[in-house]
Amino acid sequence: MDIKLDKQSKIPVYLQIADQLRAQIMCGALPTGSVLPSERGLAQMLEIHRNTVVKAYGELKSDAWIESRQGSGYVVAEPGTADSDKAPQDTVRAGRRVNWVSEIKDRCLDMEKTFDDLFQRFTDRSKYSLGSGISSNEVFRPEQVAHDIAPLMADAGCCQYFYSPYKGDKFLRQKLVSFLSTMGIKASTGEIQILSETNQALDFIVTLLVRPGDAVIMEEPVHPDMSRAMELAGAKIFTVPVDRDGMRCDLLEKLIVHKHPRFIFVNSSFHDPTGNILSLERRKKLIEISNTYRVPIVEEDAASELVYEGEKLPPIKAFDTCENVIYIYSFSLTFVTGLSIALVVANADFIRSLSYLVSVRLMASDWMTQKLLGKYLDDGTYYKALDEFRALYSRKQQLVCERLDELAPLGVSYERPHGGVYIWCRLPDGIDCKEFISRAYNKGLILIPGHVFYPFKNGGRNHVRINYSYESDERLLAGMDIFRATLEEMLASVTGT
Repeated sequence: MDIKLDKQSKIPVYLQIADQLRAQIMCGALPTGSVLPSERGLAQMLEIHRNTVVKAYGELKSDAWIESRQGSGYVVAEPGTADSDKAPQDTVRAGRRVNWVSEIKDRCLDMEKTFDDLFQRFTDRSKYSLGSGISSNEVFRPEQVAHDIAPLMADAGCCQYFYSPYKGDKFLRQKLVSFLSTMGIKASTGEIQILSETNQALDFIVTLLVRPGDAVIMEEPVHPDMSRAMELAGAKIFTVPVDRDGMRCDLLEKLIVHKHPRFIFVNSSFHDPTGNILSLERRKKLIEISNTYRVPIVEEDAASELVYEGEKLPPIKAFDTCENVIYIYSFSLTFVTGLSIALVVANADFIRSLSYLVSVRLMASDWMTQKLLGKYLDDGTYYKALDEFRALYSRKQQLVCERLDELAPLGVSYERPHGGVYIWCRLPDGIDCKEFISRAYNKGLILIPGHVFYPFKNGGRNHVRINYSYESDERLLAGMDIFRATLEEMLASVTGT
């Protein structure tokens, strides 16, 4: 197969590839059943991006010149199925498929799916999930929630079941003003936007602030959903490593001077995946840097209330006298399982624009969830539940850490966080997390591999993230038994014993 590209031509490269392959199929140089190179293989041969090959193959597949077969990849299709073998009127009558691959933006074609696939596995109750970062169902009992929802539905007009103010329910925002004050954050109702979840909040923020080519500074490791939101916006990601005290602020200032970022993204409390917490000194340093260079900070927080030992630190937003911080708080770990709600606190002008964007994008916004949270904040139920969540998660952390401590002689290591729901576990030397995850899954355990938290795939190959929030104590221990069995099996194969 011989393909010559003219990168100066006005004809797109993917069409040049498709045209030349089509010509070779028609003349018999590529007979029926011929296996074509893989997308990545042909991309390497031609020194082009894989997405260009994806589009070229999509063009040929749409016209039935090639087909994809399980286990074989792309092969030349049977003669007589391509459009050129039909009479013109037959072609029009039969129609031609849109090559959707060529229509979709390049940055949306090649997104990492590993995390999503693994995270969705938690719905399989035949597996023990130490991967899903969602709240325990042991605090808010179904019968209690059902009892509390009924009067909310009876008291509301029918329209309110669907419509709610774009900034969020007013009563809830009033109660959130009080809730935020317990964290040291002063905000008015006009500085609060209610949304469904952290991912949605970040997507709206990125839409408002980021243009293609803009620089964004993030921590590393970082949750893949956060980095992919930047990638989809066309941002250039620059990372700063995390240590026991959070983001390395000593490396941040030089990066800001050279890259002029749109904002700094930081997960301040019990960082996902490491479980580390940004120290008080670094929180203040981040504010100082932000104010000096007029660079916004986007602070993500879902776990600052889940402190098991030591002092609870105020969010970065609590030190924000210049209104440079956009604060995202999520109730994903401390509310009813399956009910998702988050809020954004920021400058009133920013919230006004954010609310306008929400009004364009969303017709309705989780009315029932907002009403229920407002009720629980008002009558004190939520604050009591927070205490229960802390006690529950602290006990679960203890169970997992005890099992990990037993694996120390095998080379397992970790640093126990002072709160949150994640443990960043280092596997023994020579054990690859990807293979470990696969073997553990086959035995019935779901974990998240460390490499998905590195946007440039340059780390995490010897780490796994353990989450202990969702499963019961019994299922946690059963999962950790599989963890040990999988590790012993792999170590035995490495050592040959």
